[in-house]
Amino acid sequence: MTRPNHESGTDAFERFNKAQGVGTVRDPYTRWAELRRMGPVLEVDPREWTGDQQFMSGGQEAPEGFKIWSAVSYDAVHDILADSSNFTSSGYAMTMGPVLGRTILEMDPPEHTVHRKLLSQAFSRRALESWETGLVAETINGLIEGFAERGSADLVRELTFPFPVTVIAGMMGVPADRLGDFHRLAVELVSVTIDYDGALRASKSLRDLFADLLQARRAEPGDDIISVLASAEVEGEGLEDELIYSFLRLLAPAGAETTYRSSSNLLCGLLNNPDQLELLRANRDLLPHAIEEGVRWESPLTGIMRMTTADVTVQGVKIPAGAVVHVNMAAANRDPARFEDPDRFDVTRKFKQHMGFAFGTHACLGIHLARMETRVLLNAVLDRLPGLALDPSAGEIFVSGQVFRAPSALPVVFETGRES
Repeated sequence: MTRPNHESGTDAFERFNKAQGVGTVRDPYTRWAELRRMGPVLEVDPREWTGDQQFMSGGQEAPEGFKIWSAVSYDAVHDILADSSNFTSSGYAMTMGPVLGRTILEMDPPEHTVHRKLLSQAFSRRALESWETGLVAETINGLIEGFAERGSADLVRELTFPFPVTVIAGMMGVPADRLGDFHRLAVELVSVTIDYDGALRASKSLRDLFADLLQARRAEPGDDIISVLASAEVEGEGLEDELIYSFLRLLAPAGAETTYRSSSNLLCGLLNNPDQLELLRANRDLLPHAIEEGVRWESPLTGIMRMTTADVTVQGVKIPAGAVVHVNMAAANRDPARFEDPDRFDVTRKFKQHMGFAFGTHACLGIHLARMETRVLLNAVLDRLPGLALDPSAGEIFVSGQVFRAPSALPVVFETGRES
């Protein structure tokens, strides 16, 4: 398989990561632990979440003295995400609606329930099985072919960064010669808080691309996601084209960004804990545990937003109606009341429900795809890169970021000339 060229997405990727504090914000957990000791939910300055003042849509600064509520304990995060009647997602219509359009991100039940059921058809078991042995495995192995005989690589730039977006593009049927542009536009789209006008331009460009693809699929259906959506119905009626474009605009950055970060974070944990890597190499039955532990230990997206629809009490704390609530999933996943020694990365940790894939009504729609992609990736890395270790000349490698988290690079060395 030819290795895809993603150079056109590099600059947008670097700008986005820099804005998220990747490479600079190494440890937000200490501050979040301090907040958790003060209470399960409390009022904070928006900068406790964003790291800057760009909280509102369009890159606008939060008003002077503006406060949000932040849920930082596991129980508080769980209770909020489980309660879609008192905590609405509709605020995303203001922050993300201008660039995504109307998506399930901003919908509440019962509307959300209907659309989620419909959209989940695109991630059927049959489709996942087909993608696993075809598109996903071919993409990952094709990328590894590009560096397997070199004995060294940056696993972020050469594997975890390009593979998820290549898979998402393949699932949609995006032409190979548009792959680089597709990735750049996906990153520019999600960069709405740092370049609002650029995100709007990316939104229009993606819509134009999807319109061409949808027209072609209506004329000649295939087995891709766009073909599924073209024939799908909501309560007996087909989806409007704009709703299809909106879902695809949501899927593009979500599928690419979160999987790239979660797989990078997991590899970072394994490479910084060689004993854990060897445990996994010796016992592949630990793979599901490792995948869940990676997402718990370092969630790719640290938090999401909700608004209260009425006065409500969470874990003994009264929150007024109309309050903006930051639901800190990463803080919940490091709550010692829920997880023993929560800062430790341990692939043998017994599974307990975590918040890395969110929870409740808006739990990650692509959770099974993400798990499958990561499993295929880990198996390929373990099979094809014997003696894998961090490059000793590279210095300290760590996960960083405020809202989105990932390592800046994963420089590794390994043996060549054989497979384990």
